[in-house]
Amino acid sequence: MVRLPLSPVEVHRGERLGALLRRARNERSMVDVALTAGISPETLRKIETGRIATPSFTTIAAITTALGLSLDDVWASISEDDAAPSAERDRRIAS
Repeated sequence: MVRLPLSPVEVHRGERLGALLRRARNERSMVDVALTAGISPETLRKIETGRIATPSFTTIAAITTALGLSLDDVWASISEDDAAPSAERDRRIAS
């Protein structure tokens, strides 16, 4: 299967997602969050660093559940459509 290159919007969204998850993880170890979510620590590391810019919905759902985040808030925060208020939302979600 040939994978098409990601658009700049997808890459940026993946970077925003990774940054949001890192902040939300706060003091918890990557291993703790990954194992709670049922994924490998390496997968979580790649998502947090933007190397996996478009993780599957089930993976994101598992991570957000492990972190106690709302999928709706996470999506709103990383969407390009609402860039200005999302910075404030990112801080609120990660705290």
